[in-house]
Amino acid sequence: MLSSAFAAFLSIALAASPISAFPGLASRDSLTERQLGDVLENLPIPKLIVDPPPGPLVFEGTKLVNDAAHPWRELRPGDIRGPCPGLNTLANHGYLPRNGIATPGQIIYAAQEGFNMWGKTARFITYSAMLVSGNPITNLLSIGGKTWRTGLDPPPPARVGGLSDHGLFEGDASMTRTDHSFGGDHAGFNQAQFDQFVDFSNEYGNGFYNLTVAGELRYHLIQQGIATNPSFEFVNGRFFSAYGESTFPINHFVDGRNYNGQLSMAAAETFFKDGKYPDDFWRAPAPIGAFGIERVFMAHPTVIPGRNVGGVNNYVFDPTSADLIKFCTLYSNFVDQVLGLYPNPHGLLRRNLILNLGWFYNSIDDSGCTERFPYGQL
Repeated sequence: MLSSAFAAFLSIALAASPISAFPGLASRDSLTERQLGDVLENLPIPKLIVDPPPGPLVFEGTKLVNDAAHPWRELRPGDIRGPCPGLNTLANHGYLPRNGIATPGQIIYAAQEGFNMWGKTARFITYSAMLVSGNPITNLLSIGGKTWRTGLDPPPPARVGGLSDHGLFEGDASMTRTDHSFGGDHAGFNQAQFDQFVDFSNEYGNGFYNLTVAGELRYHLIQQGIATNPSFEFVNGRFFSAYGESTFPINHFVDGRNYNGQLSMAAAETFFKDGKYPDDFWRAPAPIGAFGIERVFMAHPTVIPGRNVGGVNNYVFDPTSADLIKFCTLYSNFVDQVLGLYPNPHGLLRRNLILNLGWFYNSIDDSGCTERFPYGQL
């Protein structure tokens, strides 16, 4: 039986996609303290304010979200998209800035408004991504690849990391993306992976993607990664986000007027491939996080965190990794990784890290984990 820690996790579980001391979570291009100093010299002070996350929606029921105020538009030159079809859809419809660069508050609000994602789930996902891949000085995060663009005029010399950084949201065993180690566009839609998604939906879901399909497909993708990817890694954040990724389409891509847990292949392709709401699409009827994640895991509960070592089919258990019954290990490992990225912050950087870590913890404050303050308190 799963522990109370996992029960707590279910209430704030990851919904997307999404990935040393915390393998796979670190941004590959974290800002150095010198770069951060350069940023400070070029930023107008009003842009440095880190706002608290938005609260609950005023209206939390279902409503039309593919509306006249949020039309789907083709990407413009320079617009950024990434591995999460939900965020791509929100940007393509203007719930997020269409250039794909946003503040944590914008991402949290858009996920709530556009998909009726539960606020704590949206906060957990967003602040985990922001802390390891975003720019804590400019308070900006790319939903795709890293960029020098920041949305400021004139732009400061600061790289903004993004969700395409390998490990957390862009991770191994994705349903519709290629594993990073195989090269190519690992954050873009992969038709062969989606064809496999369709095949499993036909075999186990009578043509629909549901929790039964999700359990079988998730296990298959893990075994497929072990057998084909010599660098396959399934630990810590990615262990959690992969299971959340499995439930996300069921919870958020099914029309809220017919909320039956059965996702059609036509709707799935529209979201995954085009980053687009189906015509006349209504969001979920009530705020929801990662409902069903326990069922997906329990379809094959023998999965353990680990990685291939020295080649394919040599999957080695990682005892330091969190798993679905060690949620507080995920939290503590995450804080340690942030500390590794920014070991000695000062001034505004330290302030913003403290604030973001606090809002990250507030998304799990009912989980029983002890809050940590690696940089002290304000």
